[in-house]
Amino acid sequence: MRGAKSARWVAMAAVVALAATACGGGDDEDGSPTSGKPDPNGIIKAQLSEPERGLQPANSKDSQGSRVIRQVFSGLVDYQPGTGKLFNVNAESITTSDSQHWTVKLKPGWKFHNGETVTAKSYVDAWNWAANVKNNQLNSSWFADIKGYADVHPDKGEPKAAVMSGLKVVNDNEFSIELTNPVAYFEYKLGYDVWSPLPQAFYKDPKGFGDHPIGNGPYEFVKWDHKKLIQVRRFDGYTGPNKARNGGIDFVNYTTADSAYSALRSGSLDWIEQIPTTSLANFRSDLGERAIDTDQSAIQNISFAFYTQQWKDIDPRVKQGISMAIDRDTITKKVLNGSRIPATGFVAKGVLGHQEGVCGETCTYNPAKAKQLVQAGGGIPGGKVTIQYNADQPHKIWVDAVCNSVRQALDVECVGDAKPDFQADLNARDNKQVKSMYRSGWVLDYPFNANFLRDLYGSEAAGNTGGYSNAEFDRLSQRADTAKTLAESQRLYQEAEKVLVKDLPSIPLWYYRVESGQSAHIYGKMPMGQDGDPIFTDVQVKQ
Repeated sequence: MRGAKSARWVAMAAVVALAATACGGGDDEDGSPTSGKPDPNGIIKAQLSEPERGLQPANSKDSQGSRVIRQVFSGLVDYQPGTGKLFNVNAESITTSDSQHWTVKLKPGWKFHNGETVTAKSYVDAWNWAANVKNNQLNSSWFADIKGYADVHPDKGEPKAAVMSGLKVVNDNEFSIELTNPVAYFEYKLGYDVWSPLPQAFYKDPKGFGDHPIGNGPYEFVKWDHKKLIQVRRFDGYTGPNKARNGGIDFVNYTTADSAYSALRSGSLDWIEQIPTTSLANFRSDLGERAIDTDQSAIQNISFAFYTQQWKDIDPRVKQGISMAIDRDTITKKVLNGSRIPATGFVAKGVLGHQEGVCGETCTYNPAKAKQLVQAGGGIPGGKVTIQYNADQPHKIWVDAVCNSVRQALDVECVGDAKPDFQADLNARDNKQVKSMYRSGWVLDYPFNANFLRDLYGSEAAGNTGGYSNAEFDRLSQRADTAKTLAESQRLYQEAEKVLVKDLPSIPLWYYRVESGQSAHIYGKMPMGQDGDPIFTDVQVKQ
């Protein structure tokens, strides 16, 4: 996603780096994370950009909205920090004998924040509603594996059925799922936000619900002052395994990374999403022990808008040439101060099925061959490339660097196309208003390579906002999904990734690392998930 979300598949260090620097404790005298005592009712102040849409799980796919949704809603399963092992949250058990027929049993007694009991019907109704084409949900394709999806979500015309035939309520605490074909990794997909249950209040006013969601998670929604603040507070009736160790979270909107960093240093913000590029060289000495530097399963790409005349039916050699015109090594080392790792494929590090080096020379800087390929492919239509990005995060400096590299290698014009914030950027993508290319970073939703492949580049995938379609890739993805074992599914998706290397629906740039920081108000080391966000329920605030 531009989002999901907790921690995950392989053993990854989810720790705050203790920066060894002569400057020591950073900006204040009592800045050590281990000083003081924790306040169980303390409030965390965390950075957030304005979510693209309402806080409704099936209609939100951006990382900012998901950051809040994950606190307000709990699903069936999640992933253990550090090991990636699945553990049950609202599920008592999830079983299958053939990866096609699944039985879900719920832990009894769970409540929504309005007092309504969470039942099997809460899940089945939510999934059926989200899948129905009449309801126009962004994430409806996530339910495509379920038998009967095509009847409620036909390619054309009206639905043939009101519900998917593959979902059956057995009793209040049990339901069954029948898939169209076996999907060996289906249980892992269930950790994504879209599979959350919904209370009956949702169906009375779905649009209004997005502005005031009622969930079943560790935090209860309080209010949303648009473009300013979203407040959630600990739900004391929560019976899940991840109860909050703090009183709640104020998600505060900042229009630039620099202003958020200033707030962090002054103590008015407790966590910043990314250190501004201008401060990467000094943030460890600025923050001392409060600096955060750890792994993250995310990738930065730039994608083609294939619905534009510029890229429609473009020769793949032109795209390959643009990729080879980008000096990833120099940009990541000198412009981004070593905070990123040049990408060698489409799947982020730390995800099952990641292939190191699969992109080969296509992702390697070679200006002479880049120019030859572009010329052989007929040149860049219009002789100009623009790269759309959101200006409320520190993207301008690297977009300018990428454009400078392309300009020098190919003798074509390349400029950034800034949108004021992430919401405006995503709206342009979803409404097919991108002029040429766009920044398309992706954070894992679940720790399996399909999430970075089919969920982004499948012809019908919700994450495919560029309009890409490749029949060979779709066929391989279908074979991977119907494989009998997880290992076979992984291998077939690795073959599908090789198709993308040849056709380039996007250009992989670099893998992310978490370069962030916490304030002096946070007690102990802020635990981080593989998605790059704090595990907010485990964060403690000082008295």
